[in-house]
Amino acid sequence: MMTCYSLAGLATAFLCLPCPLHAAEGNPSPAPPPRAKPALFLIGDSTVRNRTRGQLGWGDPIATLFDASRIAVTNRALGGRSSRTFLTEGLWDKVLAELKPGDFVLMQFGHNDGGPLDDAKARASLKGNGDESRSVTNKVSGKVETVHTYGWYLRKYISDAKSKGATPIVLSLVPRKIWKDGKIARASNDYAKWAAEAARAENVAFVGLNDIVARHYEELGPEKVNALFGDEHTHTTPEGAKLNAQSVVEGLRALRDCPLAKYLLPEGSQRN
Repeated sequence: MMTCYSLAGLATAFLCLPCPLHAAEGNPSPAPPPRAKPALFLIGDSTVRNRTRGQLGWGDPIATLFDASRIAVTNRALGGRSSRTFLTEGLWDKVLAELKPGDFVLMQFGHNDGGPLDDAKARASLKGNGDESRSVTNKVSGKVETVHTYGWYLRKYISDAKSKGATPIVLSLVPRKIWKDGKIARASNDYAKWAAEAARAENVAFVGLNDIVARHYEELGPEKVNALFGDEHTHTTPEGAKLNAQSVVEGLRALRDCPLAKYLLPEGSQRN
């Protein structure tokens, strides 16, 4: 099992008074003090945050599984985004601007990383975890963009979070409701595999959410799992989101020496 990237707790801010001789020269403002408590930022797609009626991503109910008096859970995932477009649309920059030492980032991408590289949505990433890239011209906008691999984008989020003193944790994507021979189809040979590789390359914790959730679906069986989805096979109902959130927590608890786990409520307790 992976060990969470560990840093010292919240940094202490020291406010320096300006020298009287230079007080009028516009010295920069002192850095803001650290938060009273750390923040947990969630980044991902609609399986993490979903505003469609009758559907919900796991990023909302998971907040009830953390001690709100000790950590603030902020869901910044957005539907339709991929590992590529969460970066290119500036969504990651907004999170990065708020990150402070002692914070955490949970990332889960993959559902929107397939398909064409240059269509109107232009959200697909290259397959794999390598450093290869490709220059792509969007067929609609004419914009030229350098597209990287799925793993490259995850590794960038990891590196950026570390640079801010935050602890990044990588999750493999929740599985779709696709059955084959009595088993839920897993992403073991593509996005789940590449997510694990990216985490391992950067020496950060990885939660095999794809497999954890798939095992729970198989234990429940097709009929009960059908009731957990608000569409054909991708987006969960509020009940399905709760199961997936509990699966995330299950994975966090199984990690060795993970600093985020200490902010979880005791097992069996949940805020309303």
